[in-house]
Amino acid sequence: QVQLVESGGGLVQAGGSLRLSCVASGRTFSSYTMGWFRQAPGKEREFVATISWSGRWSGSTTYYADSVKGRFTISRDNAKNTVYLQMNSLKPDDTAVYYCAATSHVSDDARRYDYWGQGTQVTVSS
Repeated sequence: QVQLVESGGGLVQAGGSLRLSCVASGRTFSSYTMGWFRQAPGKEREFVATISWSGRWSGSTTYYADSVKGRFTISRDNAKNTVYLQMNSLKPDDTAVYYCAATSHVSDDARRYDYWGQGTQVTVSS
């Protein structure tokens, strides 16, 4: 069982930056692929970014939605059981509840993620 707790959301002006954090419980954090998803009012939950597990002989790989590529960066610190989402050049369209999730697969499909946080609100004003 993995428990996820997000933080770092808030209100920011367009063009600004925020960094989201997600702390995971459990001793096997490094073996999970971690993802960030978001859901805006009246819209379906959508994929934002994912970072794979990192093994002893290989580093993590990352993958981004086209809408955030070049603006958002996902990273992880396995020693702290934490995954981050650095968000730069924010736009009003980025306004949503952002969710952290974990899976044993490598996927951008929300249905393959087994564990979810409670979400953190990000609001970008124009």
